[in-house]
Amino acid sequence: MVKLNKIYTRTGDDGTTGLVGGARRRKDDLRIAACGDIDEANAAVGLARLYTALISPEIDNILCRVQNDLFDLGADIATPQHDCASGYEPLRMIDRQVERLEQEIDRLNAQLQPLNSFILPGGSPLAAHLHMARTIVRRAERTMVALAAQQQISAVCLHYINRLSDLLFVAARSANHDGRDDVLWVPGQTR
Repeated sequence: MVKLNKIYTRTGDDGTTGLVGGARRRKDDLRIAACGDIDEANAAVGLARLYTALISPEIDNILCRVQNDLFDLGADIATPQHDCASGYEPLRMIDRQVERLEQEIDRLNAQLQPLNSFILPGGSPLAAHLHMARTIVRRAERTMVALAAQQQISAVCLHYINRLSDLLFVAARSANHDGRDDVLWVPGQTR
């Protein structure tokens, strides 16, 4: 378990931050940016959960697990393969976490109205927050892909973040009365 006695350390005052294992990186390093985007996604999921506890306990339970998974994902990204001390077993994402997302996507999607158009982010307050979380997750994914082009990261991390945006999409549709209250894009409507 992580124990934090002191919140500020002054070690980041020089524009660097520490990774798991102690290595220091600039705060604009892609690995640090990916961790920040994952953290922001987690905060957005937390905002959505302000609504799910009352409106949809099923989605709330899913998002509770997702928030924990996002911390696991951040820990995985913050622990480069080559920085692991001998004897230290780093926390890594596993296929089961991705598979669980896929099962949840399939279960929620089976209840939804068929899509006949692209959807505008919105509808109910819960759906709007889930769409916002989805877009932040997509940014985290883009940052992770850029990181993977330069440094080694687990493929499972990329699979997870990709599935998570899909889960948030179907959860948003579910929050819009199973898609019946989705706001549909009408091409050229405002020309």
